[in-house]
This record gives sequence, structure tokens and C-alpha cells, in this order.
Amino acid sequence: MFYQKHIFFCCNNKANGNGCGDISGESGFAYAKTYLQGIEQWGEGKIRATKTGCLGRCNLAPTCVVYPDGIWYSYFDEDDIKEIIDKHLLADQVVERLKVD
Repeated sequence: MFYQKHIFFCCNNKANGNGCGDISGESGFAYAKTYLQGIEQWGEGKIRATKTGCLGRCNLAPTCVVYPDGIWYSYFDEDDIKEIIDKHLLADQVVERLKVD
């Protein structure tokens, strides 16, 4: 695979202001990218974070999904994103407290 893991952050911006497109989605992505770059885990053969449009999980916003695992998370702050990266993306351990079905 081109990337070992890929985490997608919903950054959809709905006309009514609802959804993942608020500051959480954008800042979640920005933090993940910066953190992965800082620990030299960003890029080909490693991990990638990507902003997306609507992922269809608006009721759980903000959300992200990890591929190829297909595990969905709802997060609240940078500590949660760091935990998802450290435990799931780097150590292959699902973060049960943030996982959503």
C-alpha cells in the first residue's frame, strides 16, 4: 500500500453551519498533520491525514475514519487525536472510548 494507514477528517461545511465543518474538523486535521510530521510518520510508506467532505456521520461530529481498518472515531480535542494516532495508527490498538459504530 502507498500508506500504512490513512486517517480522514470530515471538514464539511454545511450552509446552515452544522456538521463537521466547524473549527473541530479543520483543527483536528491540522493537528494530526503537524503531529505526524513532527514524529516523522507523514508520507509515502507511512501515515497520511486528509481533509474530506461529508462522511455522513454528522450526528457524531466531529468525526474521522481510519483506513484500511474502517474504524470510526468521534473526538473532542487534540489529546484525543494524539491518542488515536499513538494507539491506533502507530500501535494498531483501537481506542475504544472514542470509537463509534
